[in-house]
Amino acid sequence: MKRITRLIIVSSLLIPFLACAQNKQQDKATSVAEYHKISAEEAKKMLDENSKIILLDVRSEAEYKDKHIPRATLLPLPEIESKAATVLPDKDALILVYCRSGMRSRNASNQLASMGYTHVYDIAGGINAWPYETE
Repeated sequence: MKRITRLIIVSSLLIPFLACAQNKQQDKATSVAEYHKISAEEAKKMLDENSKIILLDVRSEAEYKDKHIPRATLLPLPEIESKAATVLPDKDALILVYCRSGMRSRNASNQLASMGYTHVYDIAGGINAWPYETE
């Protein structure tokens, strides 16, 4: 009788933990992808080490023509939703996003993550904080 009582007590203590673990797994499966914020220094290092990285400028065409980071692909923020699938066909590609100061790149990064892009990095401070070469 004591064994059955112990078994019941132990089982009743474990059930909440098992339910919690199951909820966490469900949360992970249904959560929206997230982007990561990185510094200009981290971005530069990543770009130097990996030529396959996509560097995405989400400013206007006029801003891009005035000055941009070498290797950057222009995709203005208002066009992300309509043109991302064409400009960025690989949702698992490593994408670094920048704008002038950080607001548009944050919005673009959120949009890309919500669209299923899995490796999105927002360069903090945008081109204003970029101490390296520009064109």
